[in-house]
Amino acid sequence: MVYKIIIIGSGPAGLTSAIYTSRANLSPILFEGYTPGGPLMTTTEIENFPGFPEAIDGPELISKMRKQAEHFGTKIITKNIDKVDFSSKPFKLWAGEEEYQAETVIIATGTAPRKLGLESENRLSAHGISYCATCDGPLFKNKDIAVVGGGDSAMEEATFLTRFAKSVTIINRTEKYKASKIMLKEAKKNLKIKWMENTEIKEFIGDKFLEGVRLVNNKTNEETELKIQGAFIAVGRIPGTKLFDGILKLDKGYIVPKSGSEVKTEIEGVFIAGDVSDWEYRQAVTAAGMGCKAALEAERYLRGGTRSSGY
Repeated sequence: MVYKIIIIGSGPAGLTSAIYTSRANLSPILFEGYTPGGPLMTTTEIENFPGFPEAIDGPELISKMRKQAEHFGTKIITKNIDKVDFSSKPFKLWAGEEEYQAETVIIATGTAPRKLGLESENRLSAHGISYCATCDGPLFKNKDIAVVGGGDSAMEEATFLTRFAKSVTIINRTEKYKASKIMLKEAKKNLKIKWMENTEIKEFIGDKFLEGVRLVNNKTNEETELKIQGAFIAVGRIPGTKLFDGILKLDKGYIVPKSGSEVKTEIEGVFIAGDVSDWEYRQAVTAAGMGCKAALEAERYLRGGTRSSGY
């Protein structure tokens, strides 16, 4: 059987694509993977997604979007897509040994935060440890917090967090910073930001919630403790694109869209949505918006270039 559309990914981008394409009677198949929902599944409060003035936690938001997609007819399969072949049509995709074929594909495999790799980090994730300042910053009003990293993202997040936090300490493993001069200069001017260089986190301290960090100076081996109530890890993200290496054009792991489009790829009939190609914004609402665009473009492609108005 050849499906009209297969969607890979079950975050806001993939689920929004599913809602739109199922409402257009395209009977989409969505592969949600064995760890469905993406980063929102570890987000405790979302205050900036439209329609939820009292905030909503990530798993609940994903659950509502999933039910909405199923309500309109999306078939959701809890398997990973392990291999694809976009060299001819219909496109071929494999989940284990099982082959699926589709006229169009929407890739919404997202990104995962690059972690420090500490057991205590996993234990306190979403309990004081965050990977998104824009998402969680307002939850740390008048708190002492830290940002781990030395690149542009770390500088940007630290500067943003000073709007809410009592203090922000940037913890960088070297004396050198990967951040651009202008971003570093902006952060250095901010009196709320403190600096710890040649320093690495040895352990996050806390039972139910983050209470501090155990640090080590990698030049002197001196160990210290810093009392904080929040830590933002800004050491990069890992796009879920290993599957498409050598098949689609990638830039630092992110899928590069076709020139002049946000959601088309160089392969006709293959579309992208969400963080898998968005290295800059990485928000649930922008991912959902891209999911909508990808769905509309896929539907237009299937109808030979004309878009239905039945949305």
